[in-house]
Amino acid sequence: MPASCHPLEWEARVKLAACYRIFDRLGWTELIYNHITLRLPAEASCGADGGAHFLINPFGLRYAEVKASNLVKVDLAGKVVGDSRWPVNPAGFTVHAAIHAGIAGAHCVMHTHTTAGMAVACSAAGLSMSNFYAAQLFDKVAYHPFEGITVHEDEGPRLVRHIGDKPAVILRNHGLLAWGDTLARTFSTLWLLNRACEIQLATLSMGAALPVSEDIRRKCTRDSLQFDPRFGAGEDVFAALTREIDAIDSSYKE
Repeated sequence: MPASCHPLEWEARVKLAACYRIFDRLGWTELIYNHITLRLPAEASCGADGGAHFLINPFGLRYAEVKASNLVKVDLAGKVVGDSRWPVNPAGFTVHAAIHAGIAGAHCVMHTHTTAGMAVACSAAGLSMSNFYAAQLFDKVAYHPFEGITVHEDEGPRLVRHIGDKPAVILRNHGLLAWGDTLARTFSTLWLLNRACEIQLATLSMGAALPVSEDIRRKCTRDSLQFDPRFGAGEDVFAALTREIDAIDSSYKE
């Protein structure tokens, strides 16, 4: 840890860098595009005006190249804070900034362009509540219509309004997004959503899907370990995947 870095900031950097490596391991990458952003704890870093700071991936690096030390710290306007040799993708932080600013509990935001996620996002019917994973997302999925490449700040309020309090978001014709109060919980939500999309694609290739009733979906969501604080609300899953990354390449900690 650099001497000038607050311990809580360095802890956040290491955990976020691990998450980028996990995404890479899962194949949730899109060349040098897409983003995972994390709000730093207030006691670790904030602007002169008290505004929050966030960590985002360096634009130009693959997820496999992200390290704790090269993550870029930005303010809510996307302005780089401190020294960084890497820029920030403006199309990436526009959406993330709107969610971080507009939803109080959105400390982490993740966005992907997986094939399954984009396919469902492009489907007129959207997510089919017809499989084990989708059934764990009852009343947790929001939709936002496609408005083009996300570089215009005026889209932000509409996006936040469409999301409401739903942590799993399908960006129409675009991809998937999740937000949450912790990185691990956000990851668990996105994993469920993406897995539901994968199974939906496989199911529809064989014909019509068998729907799950609302009562059963309510029950599944209530019983899901992904959201149960007794099981870490995703922390146990994230810790297990981090151990897998450690065994392969622990350079993300640098």
